[in-house]
Order: sequence, then structure tokens, then C-alpha cells
Amino acid sequence: MKKTLTPKVLAGVIAGMVMTTGAAQADTWRYAFEEALTDVQGMYATKFKEEIEKNSDHELELFPYGTLGESADIMEQAQAGILQFVDQSPGFTGALIPEAQVFFVPYLLPNDPEQLNEFFRTSKAINEDFKELYAQHGLELLTMFPEGAVAMTTQEPVTSPADLDGVKVRVMTNPLLVETYKAFGATPTPLPWGEVYGGLQTNIIQGQENPAFFIESTKMYEVTDYITYAGHSNFTTAVMANKDFYDGLGEADQKVIQDATDVAFEYILDYQQGLDEDSIAKIKEAKPEMNVSVLTEEQRAPFKAAATQVEAKFIEMTGDSGKAILDQLKADLEAVTQ
Repeated sequence: MKKTLTPKVLAGVIAGMVMTTGAAQADTWRYAFEEALTDVQGMYATKFKEEIEKNSDHELELFPYGTLGESADIMEQAQAGILQFVDQSPGFTGALIPEAQVFFVPYLLPNDPEQLNEFFRTSKAINEDFKELYAQHGLELLTMFPEGAVAMTTQEPVTSPADLDGVKVRVMTNPLLVETYKAFGATPTPLPWGEVYGGLQTNIIQGQENPAFFIESTKMYEVTDYITYAGHSNFTTAVMANKDFYDGLGEADQKVIQDATDVAFEYILDYQQGLDEDSIAKIKEAKPEMNVSVLTEEQRAPFKAAATQVEAKFIEMTGDSGKAILDQLKADLEAVTQ
């Protein structure tokens, strides 16, 4: 299928790459992701690169956030075969693969780190069912991994859904995340990441959500005053390869990629131990007056009640295939939380 690239994508290609013929035989592979090199996705990519280069003749070129455009741009480049690898959250992929929005059903994933990590290691939904769905869109799903508990940053304190009434909260371009914040009482506002800091600074929006490390590294705390953990989500991301590229490789190169995926997966889970606490400490050091709160079970109750309508909306959006994925995820979660 012929793919037309947007001017922005073409500009990124011209600025950052030299095209090669025969992607499967390329000496240099290209990998783009949605965060800075020192953020979680960047640390994973760095370890992945180290393993690839240690165990093969290939080089891996890394493209952090902004190098080649926004999230939609790097996905387009990966599908077109310009990039061999891409790391993108299901929050953005949900427009392409609606079932991937399941990770935004609130209070679905466990808060216990050991249970959470074991779920991502062993989930049939992730390691089998999602692989088939991604393949239908020209993508080889290599792995998914958690990046940290999601916190809301706002201008005013949040202890109940009533506190979000009329608050414009930036969300990714993800229909289910929009439904989540509607259910939570807010006004969800899809916005490209590059516009979020300025939007908070000028009061176009009054809140956003992300893991603590990302709030710290992007300095979102400078333009908000409250960080609230409602326990509703853990940020999930997915590492993919262009499927034509991957299928065109020999068994040895495929094994190198799978082995690098596995090593980097365990590395990034270990790397995240204590990361939340370290990031909050850095935020408090930079802005001592920053308010950080963890909602009690009683305070979370109305948010959890709202989550039921979000789950129903997910099934409405995705039909039988979405329900099958959700049921399998719940079975996988039950297996690790018993």
C-alpha cells in the first residue's frame, strides 16, 4: 500500500535520516520513542540498543521525543518502514487499535509493583492476543511495560470528582481517556504534548496526568500546584517493530531482537524501583510548596464508582473483540493477584 507522508514527517526524515534500500538488510536500525533519553522509555531504548549492538553487527540509532515530530508522526514513520522500531503508548495507539484503550479503564491494573510486573510478564492478552491485533496494522508487538503510577497535576486540590468540575484536563487523543475524565467530572481536553506546558501556564488547561518521573523531567510542577494520586492508572507503553522489516529478518536477527527485548524489559522494571519517590523528592526540592497527596480508599470510592461506566463505554466502543481482550486481561490479572 502506498503511504503518503505529511510534510512534517518528510521534514523529520530529511533532517534526521538517510534512506536505505532493503530495510531488513540495513546495517543501522532506527528506533523512536515518546520521551527524553533519560526518561523511562529512553532508558529502555538505551538498554535495548546496548544488547542489539553487543550481540550483532547492527547499529541502533535512537530518536527521542521531538526529534522526528509528535507521537502520531513516529507511528506513521514506523508503519511506513522508515523507522524499524517505535515505542508508543496505547494512549495514542488507541485511535489505530481501539482495543489498546483497555489500559485506560480506571482501576483495572493492580497498584502492587510485584503483581503489576508479573502481569506484564505473563499476560496472555499482551503476549498473544495483542500481538495479533498489532500485526493487522503492520506492527510486530515486541513488548509492553508499565512506566509508573499516574498522578494528576492541577492548579487546585483534588479530593473528589466534584473538585474536577469545570477543570480542563489535558488528555492524549484517546477516546476512552476522554470518557474517563468526563466520568471523573472534568472537561477532558486533547492536546499535543508540546502545547501542554504553555497551556497550563496560560490557563487554557488547568490539569494533566502523567507518572511522577515525567512530571519532574518536563517540569510540569512549575505550572501546577497540586499532585494527586487517585490510584486509577499505571502508564503503559508498547515497543513495536515494523512487521515487514521484522518478518524479512533471518532467525538469528529475530532472536537478537527478542533477546534484547527481554533483557531491556527486566532492566526497566528494576530501574523503576523507587523512581516515583525519587522524582517526588526532586520536585519538592525544586518547589518546596508543591502539594503532593495520595487519596484514601474512602476518597477513591467515587472515582472507582465512575470507572464502571468507563468500562461499559470501552465495550461499547470496541464490541466483541474489546470484550474478549478485557475478559482475558481480567483473567490474567486474577492469576497474578491471587
